[in-house]
Amino acid sequence: MKNVEEDNAQQQKFKKMTETPVEPLICRMAVPTIISMLITSIYNMADTFFVGRIGTSATAAVGIVFSLMAIIQAIGFFFGQGSGNYISRKLGAQEVEEASRMAATGFFSALLTGAAVMLLGFCFSEPFCRLLGATETIMPYAQDYMHLILIGAPYMTAALVLNNQLRLQGNAFYAMIGLVSGGLLNIALDPLFIFGFGLGISGAALATILSQLVSFSLLLLGCNRAAGNLPIRFRHFSPSLARYRAIVNGGLPSLCRQGLASVATICLNTAAGPFGDAAIAAMSIVTRLTQFAASAVLGFGQGFQPVCGFNYGARRYDRVRRGFWFCVVVASVVLVVLSSLGEIFAPGLISLFRADDAQVIAIGAEALRLQCITFPLLGWVTLCNMLLQNIGKVTQASILSVARQGVFFLPLILLLPMAFGLLGVQICQPIADVLTFAIAIPLVLPTLRFLRRGEAVKAE
Repeated sequence: MKNVEEDNAQQQKFKKMTETPVEPLICRMAVPTIISMLITSIYNMADTFFVGRIGTSATAAVGIVFSLMAIIQAIGFFFGQGSGNYISRKLGAQEVEEASRMAATGFFSALLTGAAVMLLGFCFSEPFCRLLGATETIMPYAQDYMHLILIGAPYMTAALVLNNQLRLQGNAFYAMIGLVSGGLLNIALDPLFIFGFGLGISGAALATILSQLVSFSLLLLGCNRAAGNLPIRFRHFSPSLARYRAIVNGGLPSLCRQGLASVATICLNTAAGPFGDAAIAAMSIVTRLTQFAASAVLGFGQGFQPVCGFNYGARRYDRVRRGFWFCVVVASVVLVVLSSLGEIFAPGLISLFRADDAQVIAIGAEALRLQCITFPLLGWVTLCNMLLQNIGKVTQASILSVARQGVFFLPLILLLPMAFGLLGVQICQPIADVLTFAIAIPLVLPTLRFLRRGEAVKAE
């Protein structure tokens, strides 16, 4: 009886994803993901905000350990996007059993990989902190913060897998509940642990791992209890070369993008280091602010992903292309508005985190304004990447994923500070954004032409 109910729920979902008008469908899919991304960004900023009350070196330490968080997120998105994209296409093709096996394989693989990260981190904590860019004054704070974050690595990676799988099955609401609950808890626990219990920066880390554990538990419950979701069962764990190849094809762009974000943050901290802890703290704050602004657009684009995957699997290429252009227009308009606000209120935004440090405010405000100039270009780049990744164009998607923070940003952050000093640190990201926008055009045009030809063939 339960299998019949699950089959009926899957059939209803297939009909909704392939027949509902594209624009309202994407908007409905996007609302929970936008909320999830905004809350996630807010609680990422919460650590920086509350730790900023401790001091500049502590603020910089959060920025240092953020590189470790990016590595954990890269692993989670690799297995989550890799398995989730495959799942959405299989559900679109109505192959539910294979989708269930991939769901379990992605989940348990991420859990084991997160455990390996935890063990390696504890074995090499001090050299790892130095590699991330910690100075002698930042090191004690960075180690205190990192040791607790490492404890949560296994279930943090697995939670990201569950979130992506739920979202790419078209169940963004359950994904939202898990992330938002943990995010709000983190925001509440930060001041309690940091100041109420006097735990300092360790309190911020403890709040993070406890809130992430709550998110993980709720997401797992949503997978296993809610109708229409693929349950996670250990008996479905079916590791094979073919499934891992599918995970690589779907998840490699995310791994490249998130992994390079970590490397880029390390290089940014290292490049800012000669200009003092204030420079590291300022660039860390700017990174959090721009990620918060981008999270709304990223969440909106994530509403497109399950629609894209289902309809591509069902060969409804007209709906894929229509959804893509709708999202590009909306994302670009939103980013123009956010960039304008960033230009106007840059000093005030930086001072929210370090109001009593004029040097941090001056460095951060200039960097934020420079990044706002090119920020609207990310709408096109983000949607191109999502389209290519979702339909299995792994080579093009991977190239685009490595372009912004790898191909362009890393050489720039190594060269420009030597030529222009602190200004060189501040202008690297805007220049990388312009170059990434340019390369995205030739990468995605062949795919758009393919989708148009597919529409024409189907019409005949």
